[in-house]
Amino acid sequence: MKENFFRSMTWLHTWVGLLVCWVLLLIFFAGTLSYYRHDISLWTKPELHKDVIQSYDASLIEPELDKAQHYLAQHADGARDWRINFPTDRKPYLSYSWQTQPEAGQRRGQFIEHVVQEGQERLITDIRQTKGGNFFYRLHFDLHYMPAKIARWIVGFCTMFMLIALISGIVIHKRIFKDFFSFRRNKGSRSWLDAHNVSSVLALPYHLMITYTGLVTFMAMYMPWAVMTAYDGDSQAFRKELKPSRVQVKPVGEAADTVQLTSLLPQIHQLLGSSPIRQVVINNPGDKNSRVNVYRDTGETVTDRRTAIVFDAVNGKLMSKGIEPDSGAQNTHDTLIALHTGRFSAPALRLLFFISGIMGCAMIATGTLMWANKIRQKQQKQLKQGKKATLGLRLVEGLNLTFIAGLPLAASAFFYANRLLPLDMVNRAQWEANSFFLVLAFIGFIACFKRTLSVWRAVLALSGLSLIAIPLLNALTSNSNLLSNMSQGQWSLAGFDIICSIIGLCILFARSKLAQQQKQPAKRQKNGSMPDLSLGNSAINKEA
Repeated sequence: MKENFFRSMTWLHTWVGLLVCWVLLLIFFAGTLSYYRHDISLWTKPELHKDVIQSYDASLIEPELDKAQHYLAQHADGARDWRINFPTDRKPYLSYSWQTQPEAGQRRGQFIEHVVQEGQERLITDIRQTKGGNFFYRLHFDLHYMPAKIARWIVGFCTMFMLIALISGIVIHKRIFKDFFSFRRNKGSRSWLDAHNVSSVLALPYHLMITYTGLVTFMAMYMPWAVMTAYDGDSQAFRKELKPSRVQVKPVGEAADTVQLTSLLPQIHQLLGSSPIRQVVINNPGDKNSRVNVYRDTGETVTDRRTAIVFDAVNGKLMSKGIEPDSGAQNTHDTLIALHTGRFSAPALRLLFFISGIMGCAMIATGTLMWANKIRQKQQKQLKQGKKATLGLRLVEGLNLTFIAGLPLAASAFFYANRLLPLDMVNRAQWEANSFFLVLAFIGFIACFKRTLSVWRAVLALSGLSLIAIPLLNALTSNSNLLSNMSQGQWSLAGFDIICSIIGLCILFARSKLAQQQKQPAKRQKNGSMPDLSLGNSAINKEA
């Protein structure tokens, strides 16, 4: 009975992991980069690298509000909303932005942002079109080239499989603590299993947390029946009661002057106390049904609830104090979402989340490599007879090459496209995203015909070298470089260059280990022994 149970759990762990592992790898990869999405967005806008980065100064709120309102009234007349964004730790610059009215057939209008230079009256208005770090953030739950709702159902389905794989993996791992301290180098499949165990166990609390909270993020979409029953199918009524300060107001078409924003500051300071202001949003400016929404900077608060203080933008009347009913369920939900996004984390904790995300990618990758190696060993006899590998094995090995070796190269292609595409190119931001998927598609095309260690080495070499050269790319295409950013304390920019270089070096190290492995089969064949197939793509794989 016990043996059959563990055998069933092993079968479950293998197949629920394998069926969706490449989608999960894409989700983990993009989600891991999302911890630095604001840093990536800043790096992808080199126009902002000089005389822009600043810290929050409460004494400048009043004059900046006055300047911002005057500027937006001149340059954003007729916009859907105005936004005044004050510096935060993640977005360390002051900017004015607005969204134009959507055209026919569009859901949203064009988003425009102008950034204030530090200590100067001039604004930077000529900022390149780029998706920045938001590309990876949206990719990890909206995928791409498909409707968001369908994508989120796919991601939820894969996430549930991930949770099942984690739980079944814990059940079947009898020596979970002993194997955590075991890593045997150069032992073929045993080394890959040890790597899988270490990457799984070391970050196991993170893996369980990030998987479960990922499901919680869209729980109202996956399990809507309670809301539909309680509110007779009116989901808008549920959202209005849940978050009254975030209810969207529609314009009535009657013109009206907007209240002076600085006149609202005494009430804002009374409600916020010493908490800094993160953003001021004016919905429907110039309309009789206009609102002023003031958001606080929650900083390192774990419960990151985006609650606004709301004023009537015409007469300045306070409509919401930004204090919602204290709900244990709501606090729990917000805390789980904050844990998933890591918005509350200080730099050290955010780096730990990033490393844990990388270990999640390693866990998935080593699992797929072990499976491919195991199946190839079973087919060793027919391969020696000159027969081709089965379609299933070729498919798995091709997907391994595409996603494991190809994702870092695709990400670097996105960064190079950001700097090298013409600034006046039509749909420039979309072509940054296209470059990411074109590289993946190209590697997938190669994997259809050849999946040898030589191909792995070539792709890994391109990935490693391109990432190591990111600091050079930045120096040649912007007015800053790694050394100047470090000397000026601009660690968001310097950290991006450093992390890219470190990851690139790690990839080149992995390539060097493959180079050693490629030499081993020849030596073993001379001695009459079997070649090492620990990667599932050894030298005898050349004709498969």
